[in-house]
Amino acid sequence: MDEEAQVSKAMELIVAGYVKMRDRRALTNLLAHRRKVLGQLQAVSGINPENAVKAIQEELVLIEAGLEELAPPPGSLPENEWGQ
Repeated sequence: MDEEAQVSKAMELIVAGYVKMRDRRALTNLLAHRRKVLGQLQAVSGINPENAVKAIQEELVLIEAGLEELAPPPGSLPENEWGQ
């Protein structure tokens, strides 16, 4: 397994764990952190952060999918954002 695949698998496991625990706050914090890292990578000069940017973008997709799984059904009252 190459390094890139390991990172994706690790993020998949982290997101799955937070979804299983229904921890929206943890997923929201993780999403904010990864977006911040992506912004920092995109601002870097002197190196080519293309691979890291791609990996972070893929992680963002995973995290957003996890948050979508925790979204309340249409027409229902949303759960407390800070967990139960």
